[in-house]
Amino acid sequence: MIGVIDYQAGNAPSVLYALERLGLDARLVATPSDLQYVDRIILPGVGAARATIGSLEETDLIGALRDRVVIGATPFLGICIGLQILFDHSDEGDTDCLGWLAGNIRRFPNSQRVPQIGWNNVAFDRPHALVDGLDASPYFYFVNSYYAVPSDPEIVIGQCEYGIEFAAMVAEGNIAATQFHVEKSGEVGLRILSNFADWEPSC
Repeated sequence: MIGVIDYQAGNAPSVLYALERLGLDARLVATPSDLQYVDRIILPGVGAARATIGSLEETDLIGALRDRVVIGATPFLGICIGLQILFDHSDEGDTDCLGWLAGNIRRFPNSQRVPQIGWNNVAFDRPHALVDGLDASPYFYFVNSYYAVPSDPEIVIGQCEYGIEFAAMVAEGNIAATQFHVEKSGEVGLRILSNFADWEPSC
């Protein structure tokens, strides 16, 4: 069973709908007690890092998620803001984030139109179970003003260019995340979700 974290700053229903299209067992998760019924977790998100962290704090999910994901090694997929808050700190609102991955979140330079909205291609740097079956440089749908700068470049699975090169997908152990919206990226996004349902990370 895949649990989709449902909080005020999220777009959980869209992700749940995508999973249902694939015929996967999934449910919304809104409280710590809900987490006991799932064996995989997706954290989607739209909006700002501070609002996302605040919503997770209000629902007492931060500690519960850490117990399941960081300590319990439950397979985890973050989407968009769900990627950004995995890192130490975001320049957006000068926000301290979860700190599950080392690195920071920066704003795109003013030389580009911000936010980036639309389709962009992602070059996958190394193989990973979540991108099995995809071409080397498929297009995905993005809506983002900020991007991750991981301390360890080895966790970057795929990169994208928008004025600068940035991490579009990262993975470390049982934790993976995409800056693009898999639920809005058509068949390639659905393929990642399908792969996630079968993913057995070694960590």
